Amino acid sequence: MLRDRHRRAGRLALLCAGLFLLLLGTAAPASAHAALRTTDPADGTVLRTAPRQVTLTFTESVGLLTDSFRVYDPRNHRLRTGPAEHAPGRSDTARAALPAKLATGTYTVAWRVVSADSHPVSGALTFSVGSRTATAAAPAPDDTENPATAALYNIARWLACLCVALVLGTAAFVAYCRPPKTARLRGPVLAAAWTLMASTAALFVLRAPYEEGTAPAHALAFASLTRTATTRPGELLLARLALLSLAAAAVAVLRSRRRRLPRRTTLAIAAAVSLPLALTWTAAEHASAGLQVPLAITSATLHLLAMSVWLGGLACLLRTLGRTSLTTVARFSRLAFASVAVLVLTGVYQSWRGLGSWQALTDTTYGRTLLTKLAAVTALLLAAACSRAWTTRAVRAEATASAPAARVPEPATGPALPPEPTAAPTPPEPPFESLRRSVLAEAAVGVVVLALTTLLTSTVPGRTAEEAAQSGTPTAGIPTASVTTIPFALGTPGGHGRVQITLDPGRVGRTSVQAVVYGPDGGLSTVPELRITLTLRDRRIGPLDTRVTDHGGYWATDAFDLPLPGTWTMKATVRVSELDQVTVSTAVRVTG
Repeated sequence: MLRDRHRRAGRLALLCAGLFLLLLGTAAPASAHAALRTTDPADGTVLRTAPRQVTLTFTESVGLLTDSFRVYDPRNHRLRTGPAEHAPGRSDTARAALPAKLATGTYTVAWRVVSADSHPVSGALTFSVGSRTATAAAPAPDDTENPATAALYNIARWLACLCVALVLGTAAFVAYCRPPKTARLRGPVLAAAWTLMASTAALFVLRAPYEEGTAPAHALAFASLTRTATTRPGELLLARLALLSLAAAAVAVLRSRRRRLPRRTTLAIAAAVSLPLALTWTAAEHASAGLQVPLAITSATLHLLAMSVWLGGLACLLRTLGRTSLTTVARFSRLAFASVAVLVLTGVYQSWRGLGSWQALTDTTYGRTLLTKLAAVTALLLAAACSRAWTTRAVRAEATASAPAARVPEPATGPALPPEPTAAPTPPEPPFESLRRSVLAEAAVGVVVLALTTLLTSTVPGRTAEEAAQSGTPTAGIPTASVTTIPFALGTPGGHGRVQITLDPGRVGRTSVQAVVYGPDGGLSTVPELRITLTLRDRRIGPLDTRVTDHGGYWATDAFDLPLPGTWTMKATVRVSELDQVTVSTAVRVTG
């Protein structure tokens, strides 16, 4: 019966892992760490003379690709531009020279760069020379990722995080807890190690198409592999493969000599391998960019190691629970408690660094994902408290049972009295069954926490999002504009498109509102009516009608006042015919 229960638990864990792989594989790609701060020319502006180049400024340093800029003229023809480069001394910029003579009309610039934390970020902007034209170039789609490449890359990342937790956690469990039998751990840790090497190799191969947004078929191209090997993410992946190979060779040598190393030596070797292995993750994620980078990388490394020790140790304990001793369980309880303390301290720091403000908890995707993770961690701590309470009771019961019986002093006269009987402690019935349930709950919730952590590493932090939204630094004398794109669909053939609305500047005061409607073919679409309103719900202001008017292909007004800062609800009503109209809305951040 117990074996059947173990089989059901294993099948349940396998099902949960499969569901998370499906979730990560089919989820829409998350935004990267770098956010676009300003552009020159500004998005949606009309220039009297043609610009000589297009310059983008980001919230952090970015890497450039061979195809970082694609510029299309008003007739949808791609223009030949200069190579993408950084402005002198500014690694947070990307620019490309434009042709000397640009005709009158609207141009589209599609761009794609790689942020400092290894995630690609892309987008598009439009500018017009002389006047806007009704036949603009087709803008880049909102989702510029290849779905197959993004799914494979996300699955490989999650598998790598899961397997490193199993490998490092098993090493810490064996070295510190010293279970009496480790044969049951050999198979799972070898499978995790090989899966870690395979997923790391897959990440290296998929790196180039992931950055460029191309299909997986381009992964094995020699030029793609050589380019990946020269980038920082590629170098870290190669270093990870080298460390895993060295560790595998060392383990093979020790097994061939049938030597069991002393405990301190085992701990030293495990630490020497674990620290650089963890750095191959943290040196390529959010901690590698932004403020306090050395402290952030240290915190993220400790966070990853503590997470691995806790979750990987849980898997080992669950695997050996029926054949282990109470001493091993007590040692792991102490190890898990220390890991939780490290996780809490480093987690608080990383949350502060990533959020920047309390408002970002609810106003940004990063904050909402972090709240979900905190809820899962709370459930994880409750399960861990149950496990620790059971272990404490069992240790006390064992200590009481092993204590010698109390001896009664010999009376002054007469024979000695017999020792007083002591009540035998009642062991938990059945042995380890209560602990098994709480450990299984910990492991299940731990998989959820690991998946949310993987999603957080590919989501733009709240601090970065707020910096991009609140940036008030003009570029080349042009005020910073807030550009919002809202898709719409009527449910009829060809009845879909999107509205691009520009608030220039996107802050309190007199604001210019410009709106362009794109049809299903990506070109400018002429509609008979467009109405845009803004509402500040928490202050009960609005809806305020912007009163945009048709200016021959685009809608605009120069006399709209935004009275207060905050998160406004922008609502656009688009009428495409006498009978068909649709209303869509989104949130817009207005700064003071």
